[in-house]
Parts: sequence; structure tokens; C-alpha cells
Amino acid sequence: MRVSRPRRRKRQIRITYEAAPGEKVVITGAERIQGWEKVEGTDGIWCVAIDNALFGDFNPYTTELFGDWIIYPCPCHVHLGDVYLNGHSLYEAMSLEDVKHPVMRTEGVGPDWEGVPEKVLEPENTLYQWYTEQRDGKTVIYARFGAADPNAENVEINVRGNCVRPDKLQVNYITLRGFEICQAATQWCPPTGVQSGMVDTRWSKGWVIENNHLHDAKTSAISLGKEVSTGDNECTRYRRKPGYQMQMEAVFKALKIGWSKELVGSHLVQDNDIHDCGENGVVGHLGCVFSTIRRNRIYRIAKKYEFFGHEIAGIKLHTAIDVTIEENDFHDCALGIWLDWEAQGTRVSRNLFSDNTRDLMVEVTHGPCIVDNNIFASDYNFDNVAQGTALINNYFGGTTRRIQTLDRATPYHRPHSTDVAGVAVVYGGDDRVMNNIFVGGPMGPNGISVTGTAHYNGHPDNLAEYVKAAFDGMPEDHTVFWALKDPVYVKDNVYVKDAEHYERETPAAVTSFDPGLKIERHDGKVTVSLDVSPEMLKDLSVIRSGELGVPRITECPFEDKNGEEIVFDTGIDGVKRSATAVAGPFGALKAGLNTVTLFN
Repeated sequence: MRVSRPRRRKRQIRITYEAAPGEKVVITGAERIQGWEKVEGTDGIWCVAIDNALFGDFNPYTTELFGDWIIYPCPCHVHLGDVYLNGHSLYEAMSLEDVKHPVMRTEGVGPDWEGVPEKVLEPENTLYQWYTEQRDGKTVIYARFGAADPNAENVEINVRGNCVRPDKLQVNYITLRGFEICQAATQWCPPTGVQSGMVDTRWSKGWVIENNHLHDAKTSAISLGKEVSTGDNECTRYRRKPGYQMQMEAVFKALKIGWSKELVGSHLVQDNDIHDCGENGVVGHLGCVFSTIRRNRIYRIAKKYEFFGHEIAGIKLHTAIDVTIEENDFHDCALGIWLDWEAQGTRVSRNLFSDNTRDLMVEVTHGPCIVDNNIFASDYNFDNVAQGTALINNYFGGTTRRIQTLDRATPYHRPHSTDVAGVAVVYGGDDRVMNNIFVGGPMGPNGISVTGTAHYNGHPDNLAEYVKAAFDGMPEDHTVFWALKDPVYVKDNVYVKDAEHYERETPAAVTSFDPGLKIERHDGKVTVSLDVSPEMLKDLSVIRSGELGVPRITECPFEDKNGEEIVFDTGIDGVKRSATAVAGPFGALKAGLNTVTLFN
């Protein structure tokens, strides 16, 4: 009789790519270009003709930005190429005439609610523009460099679509550490397209991307995203179905090819400096599950405004199942974090947001999603286009917008799994809002954003009341639920500078006092200071996730990715709270001026 032995699990061996100690290693998608000639009869215009053999089978100067959810028309047909003067990218002009006779662009490139400014190109930047055309098998670039001589300075153009990218899928357990990675001609990265970043994990598992300096990706610096078999911009290519429908199909296509914790995700992105990218610092759909993104500085994302679309943020993730985003510093971005579709088991904890057009958006997802111990210091803090989110011990220094979405059903999952349990629309509500500080201020965009929690007025504060309204004396039908407001659980928040509170939150701590929060960044240190009045020091219980119940739709508990209860006992300052605490993200506060150094 033959006895079969159990198969041994294939051993996974990590491969580490690391800069040598004390050495600066740059992985770039660009090449230096010399031989610029002045264009006769112009004021400061230079020209160079580059043989197309330099580009091989990919020429960024004949390849335009393309994909689902770009806002069309763009100000011009934006190419993936860029021109850099001493490391700083120039603006692509709409025509050669614009380079010769620069004018300020003033048309917007997106709807008002996206927070796009009217002025796309500031006057001083009109001196730094380029334009490209093809002539006799060569890429011809015209450029205006201000007062600089491009042959005396370092002028580069990007020629490669990626800097680090395996040549096949499922290259797992790679560590990338200590590099400067820059200037790649990446394509637009929607959730329905191939998401190929400057660093591209390519549908893999277990990458560690740490202690790197990443900058000047045309679109996205790091991709934890999807691959081609689950779709590649079919909405834009074929115009048969809306992008929403293609995205729903992508989820089920992924399940058929084994989308699971065993196959992809579980990446670690930490301690990186990421800036000056056109679309994202980190992007991901499907391939980002079970990952951790922490201690990164992410800034000046999508602030060049050469193009715009619905996928722009410092971190933009779809299906962020059991993803942890913690201790990051987001500033001067078009949007800090955007969690879109299936942010289930996601935790956004102890992050700092400031000087962003918007800080956080959670969209068409059903929870449980946890947002705790963050400082939201921009004027526009939060787009809540979701339900089932727990907001615990945060500082909200600006406005919040909250809307329901009854025309798009999105999937939800079994706990800690990619297995789809059902789909549902977003009714809005079902949130837990506890122990936060809300700061009053002016009305937000379109007159529908508010400071505080008054946008929950009209919602019940318990599930029993909701159930009674849904089922007593009514036929059981899904349309009944469209007209109902989900319960919300709002307590123990502090409202300063006359922020407005939810009508059923009693007693609510309200004061006209202005804490005057200030943020300073100097020599790699971040310092936060604020004044505290005695009314803000009300003793509160430390929240435990087991107290939060379960979201009405998913019925999944609020817990960590290991299924353990979370005790919200540590502030953004790293200070452990005692049995009692005060509202807001700090572990300890006292009356008067408080100054705290973050991210030591």
C-alpha cells in the first residue's frame, strides 16, 4: 500500500533591495537631455529634437492620459511625459503658441464639490511651460525655462512608465528600502483600470516599502492595485456600461481568480516621504487588502492641477478590507485619504491632516470603518458618503458634508474576508460619533456642509425606534427604507467656537471658546499647540469597540483585523489614557496652552 505524504507548503523567501549604508541611490524614470537650442524670433523659448529610439516601445510624449473617471475635457490633451528643471516639473502647454505667448489659465477642471480652484496655472508658472510634437521620427519639445539656460542646468524628461515593477504577476515578499524613486511617466489609475504606479506591486503579496523618498510620479507613486484580467477602462474604451457597473464586475472577476488574503495584499508601506505626484501617493483596488500604511509623510498630491478626475487623493483605496492607515502626516493635498467601496474593517488612526483642500472622504461603504484619534485641521474635513463609520476621539477643525447614495449598491463582506455577503445602497447614518472635539466655523461647500453634528438632526438615536418606523403597520418592502433615517449614536462630544450639535445629544458640551490650534513643521518635527478651556476637560469613559455594536447592514463587529476588541486608550501624541479621558485625540490635556510633538 502506498502512503501519501502531506504536501509541504512552499517556503516563501523574502528578497530585499536596499541602498548601501551611507549611499544615495536614485531610481529614476527620467533621462537628462542636452543640446537645447534657442528658437529664433522668440523670447526665451528653447527647443530639442529627440530620436524616438530613446523611448523604445513606450513614448510618454505620444501617450496621453487616459482612463475611467478622468474629468473631460481636460485643459489640454495631457501627455504622460514631463520636463524637469533641476528636479522641478514644468507645466505642459496647450499649444506652441501658449509657450511663445504665455497666458494664465483660469478655467476649472472639475465640479465645485471636488474643491478644484478656478485658477489652474498661476502667473509665475507661465514662465515654465513645455509643448511637444512629432516630426520626422523625432519627439520635438519646446520649453520656456524662465531665466535658466537648460544646457547649463539639469534638464530631464521622463521616459519610463515605472521605476520598480516586476515583469510578471505574483512576485511576492519583496522589500524595497532606502531609495529615492522619482519621475516616472505613469498612467491614470482608476479602480477599473490597470493600476500601475511608479512602484508597482503587480497583484502580489507581502511587499515592504519603507524609508524611501518617492516624488514626481505623473500619477501615482505606489500601486497596491489590480491587474488587467479584472478590467482595463472598458467604460472609456467601449462606452457600453457606466464605470460603476464595470467596477462591480471587477470585484466578482477578482473572486474568480482567487482574490483572497492568501493570494494578494498584506503589504506594509511605512516611513516614506511621498510628494508632488499628480494623482496619488498610494493607490489600490483589490490588491490593497489587509495592508498597513503608517508613518508616511504625504504632501503636495494633485496640487499642480494639470488634470483632474475622481480618483485623486494622497491615499486612494477601493476595497480597503482590514487596512490600517496610521500615524501619517497629510498636508497640502487636494484630498488626504479617500476610502471608496468596501472600506470594511478599515481603521484610520492617529493621523494628522492640515492645509488640504479636503482631509478625508469615505464613500459608498457600509462599515464597520473606524476613524479614531486623528487631527483634521483643514477648513474642509470630511465627506461622509457612507454609513457604519465610528468617529472616536478626533479633532474636527472644519466642515463635514454628509449625503446618502441610493442609486449605487456596493458589496459588503463577511468579517475579515473578501467573500461577498451581499450588496446594498448607502442610506446614510448608522454612525458612532463619540468623544470628539468639533470646532465651529463658516458654512462649507455648496451650503450643505456644517461644523459639528447637526447634520444628524432627524435621525433616531436607537435601533428600536428605527425598526418600529420600518415595520409597524407597513408592508415589508425595500422602498420603505429609502424614506427612513438610520439611527445614529452620538455622545460625549465637545463643541467649541459654537459648533452645532445633534439635537438628541444631551447633555452636549458647548462653548464659544476658540482653541486656536496651530501646526508647525520644522527640521522633521511636527508640533501641535492649542488652548484648552475648563469646559473642554469633561471626564469621559475610554471607549471600547465592543460598546459600538454592529452596523445595521453588514452586522460585523467593530474590532481589529485579528478579531480582537480595540480599546481607544492611546492618543495621537502616544500618551496612554487612564480610566477616564477627555474628548479629542490627545492622551492628556490640561487647561491653558498645550504643546505636543507628534511622530517622534
